[in-house]
Amino acid sequence: MPSNRPITPSTLSVRDLPWQIVWDKDKCTLCGQCTAICPVHALELGVFRKRTVALPLGIIGAPPENHTQLFYGIRQKTDPAFACVGCAMCTMVCPNGAISPHRSDDMDKLVFHRDRGGLPRSRGGRRNTPGTVLDQIKFIRISMLTDPALDAGRHEFEIRTLLGRVLPPEDNLKFIRQNGWIPPVREIYPLMIGGMSFGALSPNMWEGLQMGVVYLNEELGMPVRISTGEGGCPPRLLRSRFLKYVILQIASGYFGWDEIIHAIPDMKEDPCAIEIKYGQGAKPGDGGLLMWYKVNRLIAAIRGVPAGVSLPSPPTHQTQYSIEESVAKMIQSMSMAWGFRVPVYPKISGTSTAMAVLNNLTRNPYAGGLGIDGEDGGTGAAYNISMNHMGHPIASNIRDAYLGLVTAGMENEIPLIAGGGIGKSGNLAANAAALIMLGASGIQVGKYIMQATAGCVGAESDRCNICNIGQCPKGITSQDPRLYRRLDPELVAQRLVDVFLSFDMELRKIIAPLGRSTSLPIGMSDALGVSDYHIAERLKINYVV
Repeated sequence: MPSNRPITPSTLSVRDLPWQIVWDKDKCTLCGQCTAICPVHALELGVFRKRTVALPLGIIGAPPENHTQLFYGIRQKTDPAFACVGCAMCTMVCPNGAISPHRSDDMDKLVFHRDRGGLPRSRGGRRNTPGTVLDQIKFIRISMLTDPALDAGRHEFEIRTLLGRVLPPEDNLKFIRQNGWIPPVREIYPLMIGGMSFGALSPNMWEGLQMGVVYLNEELGMPVRISTGEGGCPPRLLRSRFLKYVILQIASGYFGWDEIIHAIPDMKEDPCAIEIKYGQGAKPGDGGLLMWYKVNRLIAAIRGVPAGVSLPSPPTHQTQYSIEESVAKMIQSMSMAWGFRVPVYPKISGTSTAMAVLNNLTRNPYAGGLGIDGEDGGTGAAYNISMNHMGHPIASNIRDAYLGLVTAGMENEIPLIAGGGIGKSGNLAANAAALIMLGASGIQVGKYIMQATAGCVGAESDRCNICNIGQCPKGITSQDPRLYRRLDPELVAQRLVDVFLSFDMELRKIIAPLGRSTSLPIGMSDALGVSDYHIAERLKINYVV
């Protein structure tokens, strides 16, 4: 079809786009559902003109005649601003199967165009394929003779972990005599929902997760906890009894904390814990960014900013310039705000400096643990440059931290919380069990929850991954009512419950044969084996072939 637009050296054809829409004219009924549902407006209704050449019938030697046929159809836009993301929502709504996106045969055809306007291109997920270090680890210790109750269905024990500084009894007595209080400790479920903020997630997604967490706690007796991420939370949650199931996160942007501080006198329950985020695995060394597309009036009111402005978080807390100062200002002030009743712990990116942070925390009783977020985390809101070239794998970082605590004789005092790409290839329980046996006391997951409960279609092949601009086709990360109304909070809650129940059963199937029926096998590395010699040496686990 001829185009009215001028053709220049930088003009793109449909073949130059990473995703190409294949449309079947014969099947299409022009109902318009595909164009209405496309989140990036990659489709439009168009008028096509077809020119045919035919010889006049019955006239010998007559010149050929030109015939032009007009018909209506679906056209794919070639502007990179409206490039198809391959979410296949058009395929889902088409009643006749007349349309579907197909991946281009080239890896990246938008190199020339992708940074238009000076904004780095974003996408989510990373290396979502089997074969990671955690996926290679096997559980080799099977106590077939010493523990006959190997069936996890009959093996009754509580899967619980502790969050908070766990001092020995004699130190607790000494501490309460000197200070009048002891470090608070919470008994929680080892699988936690990591920080995904109200603003990054849609209202329906956030409500669905909260509903699921409440059901798990109050109906099933599973003390699951969810982190708010940076950005605060709705005022009604702060003043409800469900706040005890929530970990409030404060990060370098301090977004939402005015609302939280003002709500403290009206809180019916204390939060589970306070998480101070210094770094995250998706964006190591970088702060978060909530783009203006998603900062509507509700998000702006909760965060205390004007509507319609981008909200970047600084890479570091602007009032702390050393580990010691951070502990003094942040951990102590947060502990004091809740009368020393709430555990407070920092969360950092996986990094070679993690041991320096941990060594400082061992000397301060206000520290309720340490969260370490490995490099494999992240959704479609993380920068390519951060995800591909910065960060530290979680397995070796957690192992080093745990062995450091063992050397100091404090392995049972400071809980380590691991995160970053856990379960990204589908092996959530196995990955979590491996990290627990490497030394983690708890596990945080984020992207896995989005995929398992709401049908996130983001993938490593650059499919979808537009979380940052608020055009999520599933309504998971959008603040546009036309998009997030597609998501049913009750179905999200139901799927969240299913995820935790299946995780619980699989974790029991792994733990039960180890002969460890009274507690989590934290640091039980003799139960682990791997067929890669270098991995075995690095993690100090068994080398098996």
